[in-house]
Amino acid sequence: MGCRQHWGVGGGFAQYAMVPGVRRLRGRVRDMSEQDLFGASEAPEDMTRPLAVRMRPHTLDEVVGQSHVLGQGSPLRRLANPASKGSLTAPSSIILFGPPGVGKTTLATIVAKQSGREFEELSAVTSGVKDVRDVLDRAHERLVSQGKETVLFIDEVHRFSKSQQDALLPAVENRDVTFIGATTENPSFSVIKPLLSRSVVVKLESLEPDQLKELIVRALESPKGLQGEVKANDDAIDEIVRMAGGDARKSLTILEAAAGAVTGDKARRKGARKPIITPDVVSTVMDTATVRYDKDGDDHYDVISAFIKSMRGSDPDAAIHYLARMIRAGEDPRFIARRIMIAAAEEVGMAAPQILQVTVAAAQAVALVGMPEARIILAEATLAVATAPKSNASYNAINEALADVDAGHIGAVPLHLRNAPTKLMKEWGNHEGYRYAHDWPGAVAPQQYMPDELKGREYYHPNDRGYEHEVSARLAKIRPILHSEDPHD
Repeated sequence: MGCRQHWGVGGGFAQYAMVPGVRRLRGRVRDMSEQDLFGASEAPEDMTRPLAVRMRPHTLDEVVGQSHVLGQGSPLRRLANPASKGSLTAPSSIILFGPPGVGKTTLATIVAKQSGREFEELSAVTSGVKDVRDVLDRAHERLVSQGKETVLFIDEVHRFSKSQQDALLPAVENRDVTFIGATTENPSFSVIKPLLSRSVVVKLESLEPDQLKELIVRALESPKGLQGEVKANDDAIDEIVRMAGGDARKSLTILEAAAGAVTGDKARRKGARKPIITPDVVSTVMDTATVRYDKDGDDHYDVISAFIKSMRGSDPDAAIHYLARMIRAGEDPRFIARRIMIAAAEEVGMAAPQILQVTVAAAQAVALVGMPEARIILAEATLAVATAPKSNASYNAINEALADVDAGHIGAVPLHLRNAPTKLMKEWGNHEGYRYAHDWPGAVAPQQYMPDELKGREYYHPNDRGYEHEVSARLAKIRPILHSEDPHD
């Protein structure tokens, strides 16, 4: 029987014998002899598949991790059950959302095979509306003529345009297909609402260190894996886990590279000692840990959010950590500098107004110097904000004032504050009675500045931290004078 290819855990091609119910990606219907011919030509029998491919699970019970979405009664479990014509409820279409290497594609394949449903697969990168309609037509014909249900799996569904996603709606609505989509981007922003409302979003998580260790040990011993021909000490396994960053496929890729390094890709001679993978070997094949960070996805927003909140919370160590993650992931240093400037105004404000000057200078220096030296400038600005006294009084003041303006609480500018460059405007009363502040003690004149509608309204409420402690004491003296009706009070 010939061999074919399909996508497995976190991507990558896997080899398997031709199985009824599994079709070639974007391929047309062929008879079995043609499938055998093409399978043999595409996947030589003696080809060694990547370790991550060979170790893919075949049932849901073999899956490591994701227990929070694989319990009894969960959408994935229900969909994995054999199709039942007499059931009162239909299994839900599913959108699998999670980072790379957590098993989105493998789960979809397992679910289809366990249930006995036909499995159709499209890639949003290479498929168009015509491909979608061809698959849906086949699924409808199969359902009508054979009574056989179809699982349609679309990898990277977030790359589908609105029109491509719209083309899925009637078939998903009528259950001509049970749709499973995989995406690394938040479906709230990347999947159209009608398709979201017809699907259940299942959020997959990066694997925990203990789960990655289980996978690595299994791969070392499994007949499908390294067959016990290579050993790895505990420190080496810990190093692989650290480098993988929660990515199952990455951990097995590193393990395979390390195994190749210690064996020289040659079979062990009879009686020879088994080679041992050490942390040094792991470092040789993979010198940089995986950093989960998508500059257009949730990781970008999650990390920058944690960065800002760490500066706000006066934790310089956490702030520097998140800064390092952004730098290592290749985030635009100018974007980081802008966020630091905003934090200086929003989080520090008048408690230490000089910090804004520091961050503006840092942003200018980053633009002039560039990376990698700009990392030092960004670190200094980050620490300046994180360690400064905090006040959001300026932030609150402008927001409250804007809320009043938006609500229509505006009022006319008092006549004595109005401009009077012409004789006519002076005759209207503009500027009449204005008290020049510098002519009064302390340069504070008893005078109404607010419109009548907002007389007495206070927006700025300084706290007692940093420079605002002085400002608060000063305002406590100024405001009674400003609000005094009698200039002699």
